[in-house]
Amino acid sequence: MIKTIKIAIILAVMYGPGYAQNQLKADSLKYELANAKQDSIRAFRLIDLSNIYQNTKPDSSIYYGRQALTLLQNTKYFPNQVPALLNLSVEFRVLGDVGKAMEAAFKGLQIAEEKKDGHNTAHCLNQLGTIYMISLQDYSKAIQFFRQSNQISDELHDEEWNAYMVLNIASAYRRNKQFDSAFFYDQKAYATFKKLDTAEHIPLLFLQMGATQFGLNNYPLALEYLHKGLHISQEQDNIFYSSIAFYRIAEVFQAMKQEDSCIWFIKQSLAEANKINFKQQILDASTLLTKLYESINIDSAYYYLKLAKITNDEVNGPAKKLELQKTITDEQERQRKVEAERMAYQTQLKQYFFLAGLGILLLIAFILYRNNKQKQKANKVLETTLANLKSTQSKLIQSEKMASLGELTAGIAHEIQNPLNFVNNFSEVNKEMLEELKAERLKPKAERDEQTESEIIQDVIANSEKINHHGKRADAIVKGMLQHSQTSTGQKEPTDINKLVDEYLRLSYHGLRAKDNTFNATLKTDFDESIQKIDIIPQDIGRVLLNLYNNAFYAVNEKMKAANLNAATEGKTYKPTVSVSTKRVGDKVFIFVQDNGNGIPQKVLGKVFQPFFTTKPTGQGTGLGLSLSYDVIKAHGGEIKVETKNSEGTTFIINLPITHV
Repeated sequence: MIKTIKIAIILAVMYGPGYAQNQLKADSLKYELANAKQDSIRAFRLIDLSNIYQNTKPDSSIYYGRQALTLLQNTKYFPNQVPALLNLSVEFRVLGDVGKAMEAAFKGLQIAEEKKDGHNTAHCLNQLGTIYMISLQDYSKAIQFFRQSNQISDELHDEEWNAYMVLNIASAYRRNKQFDSAFFYDQKAYATFKKLDTAEHIPLLFLQMGATQFGLNNYPLALEYLHKGLHISQEQDNIFYSSIAFYRIAEVFQAMKQEDSCIWFIKQSLAEANKINFKQQILDASTLLTKLYESINIDSAYYYLKLAKITNDEVNGPAKKLELQKTITDEQERQRKVEAERMAYQTQLKQYFFLAGLGILLLIAFILYRNNKQKQKANKVLETTLANLKSTQSKLIQSEKMASLGELTAGIAHEIQNPLNFVNNFSEVNKEMLEELKAERLKPKAERDEQTESEIIQDVIANSEKINHHGKRADAIVKGMLQHSQTSTGQKEPTDINKLVDEYLRLSYHGLRAKDNTFNATLKTDFDESIQKIDIIPQDIGRVLLNLYNNAFYAVNEKMKAANLNAATEGKTYKPTVSVSTKRVGDKVFIFVQDNGNGIPQKVLGKVFQPFFTTKPTGQGTGLGLSLSYDVIKAHGGEIKVETKNSEGTTFIINLPITHV
């Protein structure tokens, strides 16, 4: 059952519908649905019916997908909502409703991530990448989603899904006119499919390879691949891919100045697209036919121009609204970055003042100690000075903690943006619906449509529930932030160390990205799932982890800057990487934080845990981070060590005893 659902998702999420099923299969599923007693079985049959109708009846596919989703929401099989949401997202995109397609995909992603469902998380990321690539033409964002999905498939050792993601990355590069990169990933995907002995059954593979060859102006090879893809599509009765194949063949003939062949193939593409109401393909085909008929038959040109205009209004209205929202979101992100930089600067100034005050107090203590002749008076002054030193040290430690909070805030800003976007979008939609309801109420009673009013009211209620849901989600994120920022109580509590390690890694990375969006690094994690909850002070251990992560990202970023300067002359490439892992050995838990930076010089290695020692330039570090981390780990009864190799990187190793309160 699980494998069947997985295959259905793969075929559904990749660009559009999968294999068509005959009416006999549909009737059989309807019979099983009518006689099924368990809600879980009924939900699976509804998802199967949704898949069947993807090729021929998108509206029916949406109908059965919504029924499956409603049923799953009322059963204990909560995670299985994701396949139904993916089917809905696919069909909404084919029908040109990009807003609903994104909503369904994001909701599926949220559920899959909350349930730690790796397969469905990868599928949702792929669907979002497809929407950004095809509907929004945001290719860099699309590649980002595809690579995330690809990384998960690597972790799950799913070679077939990995090959599909590589093929999608190739498609994004091709659409962005980067044909050499597209060709590289085409060949990589083909090699994997060949190894799995499935290459000859995947129309998408040959359609992509043909499109890439067309971009490289290799028309004969492009036609060879495209005809191969068309043949497979027709054998499988796959209308979606057939319509794309006809269109791409027509493009090749147009480039070859063979207009008669071009018109024939483009009409075939339009006919296939009309069968499943494939809006984007209808728009592309009618637009090309309009151009071709301009100098041949003005009546036909006008007919196809009218069709293109109608379809464009249906497809691009929501897309433009999403594009506007994206612009607003980008501006909000920019303002948050400016505010974060301002806060970081103020924190840095406070640290300078504390250090200056500490230096002055030390100088006063030294002068008083040397020059005061009266022992009693000297002792009294010395006691006072030491008390001030301890107070200043406490303030300086608190300043270091506030600097860590600034890093956390930048990362959490990334996490809280999604629910805020949903609240803004649904609030705007509710306003439009209420204005529409108001206009309906102002009509004469004879012209009013009560059903329309009722539908608007129900939609407003549903959107309000979504606003409430995402508002609560934002509230939960804020509460989590407050929990991280609060002063440690000193009380140990059972804590999932793997979750804590992963959470602070993500927050540290997003915090750095918020300050410098040009920075990128590969994150590798390997957590020992056999580790149960251990008793620690989570706020203190979290600050230790944040300090180690920030140092690791700083190290790889510095090496990246140097590598960029030398790349032109040496021809070498460098990929900044930070690896984090946990492992249980006996009655201890080990945490490894490794980077591939330049390493720590051997001559200063023994000083790294000393207070105020730092290898960073003036103003970029207090020298207290590792010292405080050392004290925290010692207070927990553990150890922290460092291993380094010149030009290869550094590894910090923490071991904590497994104790219970």
